[in-house]
Amino acid sequence: MNYLNMNEKKLLPVVLELNILLADYNLYYQKLRGFHWNILGKNFFDLHEKFEELYNDAKVKIDEIAERVLTLQHHPVSQFQEYINMATVKEISPLLKDTEMVKELLEDHKKLLSQMRVILKHAETAGDEGTIDMIGAYIRELEKLSWMLNAWYKNTADQLGTSMIKQA
Repeated sequence: MNYLNMNEKKLLPVVLELNILLADYNLYYQKLRGFHWNILGKNFFDLHEKFEELYNDAKVKIDEIAERVLTLQHHPVSQFQEYINMATVKEISPLLKDTEMVKELLEDHKKLLSQMRVILKHAETAGDEGTIDMIGAYIRELEKLSWMLNAWYKNTADQLGTSMIKQA
């Protein structure tokens, strides 16, 4: 039964791309767990706590993405080998320096944001407001998180764009 009152053929690309995002988030989640367990050095306390916060958020998003696929009347991908095959986020060793870990996460954020934007295009074509709403919120949250991690990564002498600031 088509209880969503949407064109099922137009929803297929949305489902496919949501499953890729699901795969990406599963690898991102595991990478965060590995970083959480393996962080060393002066930034241990800050990053250990931040990585835990991030993997808990990723775990929630994994469930929401899978449930969105189910809402669209398809089964979500649920085998880890399929995640590895489908994902744009890739496994790496968790034995990195703190700055390398943050840099890796920022690279993953680019991939996640790119995938989310692909989903938005397909969801717009399908008239899928539920997916648009969910993914739009994810983009906003991930962009803010990326800004914060990027600020952590920078040196205190670094500057952002100043073209809008009146110079003294």
